[in-house]
Amino acid sequence: MSSIPDVSEKWSGQVSTVVIGATADEGGTRGRTVTIGGAGALPFLAFDGAIGNPPVIAVEVWDSGGQTWPEQLRDTYGDALAGPGEWAKKGVEFGADLICLRLMGAHPDSGDRSGDQCAEAVKEILGAVDVPLIIWGCGVDEKDNEILPAVSAAAKGENCLMGTAREKNYRTIVAVCLADKHKLITESPLDINIAKQVNILCADAGFPLEDTVIFPTTGALGYGIEYVYSIQERGRLAGLRGDKLLGQPVICDVGFEAWRAKEAKAPAFDTVTDENRRQWGPMWESATAMVLLQSGAELLIMRDPVAIENTKKIIERFTPSATA
Repeated sequence: MSSIPDVSEKWSGQVSTVVIGATADEGGTRGRTVTIGGAGALPFLAFDGAIGNPPVIAVEVWDSGGQTWPEQLRDTYGDALAGPGEWAKKGVEFGADLICLRLMGAHPDSGDRSGDQCAEAVKEILGAVDVPLIIWGCGVDEKDNEILPAVSAAAKGENCLMGTAREKNYRTIVAVCLADKHKLITESPLDINIAKQVNILCADAGFPLEDTVIFPTTGALGYGIEYVYSIQERGRLAGLRGDKLLGQPVICDVGFEAWRAKEAKAPAFDTVTDENRRQWGPMWESATAMVLLQSGAELLIMRDPVAIENTKKIIERFTPSATA
């Protein structure tokens, strides 16, 4: 009787683990910490090796500007969009493992808030909820260099995840993360070589590779998701083969991208589509999240509670043991 051949793949590398948040015993005020990474195999393939810690979900919160979100999301969050503290509470109610504060109000075209004003938003969220915090700049290099030192100092001791460090704008955020002991998001435009280069630059500036999380940028279902999947999977394969520059956990900006898709937010065209129209956005976000999970993402930033619930069910189904 012939034996069944062993078709499993064994890998020489392993994704590093990153802990976000700090409890009172660790000098912070968070009720718990979140650990991501640790996989020694491709996502959900436990027969190949350790699957590491289950992926987690951060709910996106803005310091201001909630009125610009799609109507369906505005209806879902209601009055909570008026302030970051209440918005964060709503996110925890929706199942957030973390809160991701995006400092959109600091953007020169969306309020041009000062560093002190941004720091107040950080303090408001830290006082409102006890989950770990991701702090994301406004995306304008000069403005981020101005505000990030203030927001980093406001969250000192909380072991936040801060972003983003880019190829041409990494020195300030690396310096403040080192000074205030935060973790770091390194960003690249869906290019493995640039992702490695950013990590090299941050490491040369003194930031530990094992404390970084990779953001390779993200696309939504129907908007380049195949390319995103391909690049992220190639990066994960390289990390599992022992490439230390690509052996970090991956964060994906799911909600922002999914709700930019016209299919997620366009009005119904006729009475036939009215019946399930409000399901389109959550389905678009859910499908985008599930594709990116399979490409190796460990941390998803999301918006809609139905999409969050759907994604959590998939994670629980395919990761029955956190470290098996």
